[in-house]
Amino acid sequence: MSSAVAGRADTDEGFIRRKALIAHNDATMRTVVDAGEYGTFTMDEPEAHGGTGAGPSPLQTVLGALCGCEAVTFYRTAAEYGFSYTSIDFEGSFTIDIRGRSGDRAVRPHFRTVRVRAIVVTEEPIERLAEVVEETEARCPVFNLVRDADVDVAVQWVHEPPT
Repeated sequence: MSSAVAGRADTDEGFIRRKALIAHNDATMRTVVDAGEYGTFTMDEPEAHGGTGAGPSPLQTVLGALCGCEAVTFYRTAAEYGFSYTSIDFEGSFTIDIRGRSGDRAVRPHFRTVRVRAIVVTEEPIERLAEVVEETEARCPVFNLVRDADVDVAVQWVHEPPT
């Protein structure tokens, strides 16, 4: 392992991080992903779709990644903005036209729509929440990946005072 210290000017051209994992599929609909130090997780399809139901579907995993990435990005942005909050609860859904994954090349095989509701428990004013949300969505890699795939994606951020 090597470490380096760089001045800010030396990082202006970008700072690239590489993350890796391995995955194994045993000729079924189930795939086990090994994320190294973070453990393993399983993706599968429900029994009704030919899987074993051993884990969420790959598309549910992407939706979960969106919620998780929004949470991490919100946390970092909130810290930068001095924004205090207690928690965020996410509810998400997606639609897909299965003709695409079934071979109809005229139909996109990925999400048509993604909807997320993020309930933020905070004493901060709603205007401050809006500032943090705007910056969060500009920075969130998974949100931008989904949006840039021309998916109709909408996240409703809900301001909820603590009880």
